[in-house]
Amino acid sequence: MKEQFKKFLNEEQDPKAIEKITSKLTDLLMKGEEVGYIAVQKKPAITVFPDSIVLTNKRIIICKPKNLGLSMDFTDYTWDDIASTFVKENILGSEFSFGTKTDLAVSIDYIPKIQARKIYTYAKEQLDLLKNPVQTAAPIQEIVEEAEPEIEDEIEEVETEEVTSFAEILPSAPVYETIEPIQQAPVSTGDRKLSELSKEELFDKLQNYKKLLDNGLIMQGEYDAYKKEILSYM
Repeated sequence: MKEQFKKFLNEEQDPKAIEKITSKLTDLLMKGEEVGYIAVQKKPAITVFPDSIVLTNKRIIICKPKNLGLSMDFTDYTWDDIASTFVKENILGSEFSFGTKTDLAVSIDYIPKIQARKIYTYAKEQLDLLKNPVQTAAPIQEIVEEAEPEIEDEIEEVETEEVTSFAEILPSAPVYETIEPIQQAPVSTGDRKLSELSKEELFDKLQNYKKLLDNGLIMQGEYDAYKKEILSYM
């Protein structure tokens, strides 16, 4: 099991952190679940027990060591519950965050920039798969097979001609062209109204209010009011 995780040591991941996570992932992964990427936190100071984030084809798993690394907390969010993902590059690493359909905001900071880009891209791909599932041509094959019993009493030459003609009138599968939205550079919110801000700017504003609450600069009631107002525009 550990051999398949060695590919995640190419972007500055902490080998010890990867080893601890993979030793526990063996019992956590569900049937048919595959790990797409593992990112490990890297703070400016020495971090003995960094947080990690694991992305699979079924969910996002946040891994947080505790008790001096002797145990670990795992919190997972399925792709069906995730509404949006964001990545913000700072001077020292990047911050990866995502919002759930229940208005829960989750973030993990000090992720090396290349790792943050990889998990952001992987997350976008998984969300796109949910919105645009791959369609197969199986229904067309079933239609052809069902048409055969109706002409089984006719001679072989006529049967071949009718089936060929039936296949020719089948409409070709529509081709959809996916156009990636052009991301605009973030601008300072200043005194702009909330209705004029993008989702990324609204998310940053909500994070700032959360920091003010944690530092005791605003009351819980004030934070709840700000949060309700901001989420109404997201």
